[in-house]
Amino acid sequence: MADSGKGGNEEHEMTNRKMSESGQPANNQNNHVQKSENSKKSLKKKVEVLLKAAGDAPIMVKKKWQVDGTKQVAYIIEFIRKYIKCEPHDSLFVYVGQCFAPTPDQTLQNLYDCFGADGKLVLHYCKTQAWG
Repeated sequence: MADSGKGGNEEHEMTNRKMSESGQPANNQNNHVQKSENSKKSLKKKVEVLLKAAGDAPIMVKKKWQVDGTKQVAYIIEFIRKYIKCEPHDSLFVYVGQCFAPTPDQTLQNLYDCFGADGKLVLHYCKTQAWG
């Protein structure tokens, strides 16, 4: 159905302006869909983690792992504990760059962004305190 006159067009433009001012794209639903797909992809970004034994810790047969960047260091600690069959009373320390122990709530993506090199995040693990 075609609009006759300027009154209908002005009303349509006002509606679009109101929608734009409210943060919703006017007539740009494709952009919204693309942005949400891109944000989902960025949330699902994998980080290559290289786990290296230090001190008295058992060596893992497989050292390189692709891990979701939103996972926290606590997830890696639990994974290593299960993989090397740590007893519940055994300590396990994880270090970044043979320098410091990250907090358990730190995300892997954040650590990779700050300390990653050559496309990998290198984490050292040991059963006794080694660095930091």
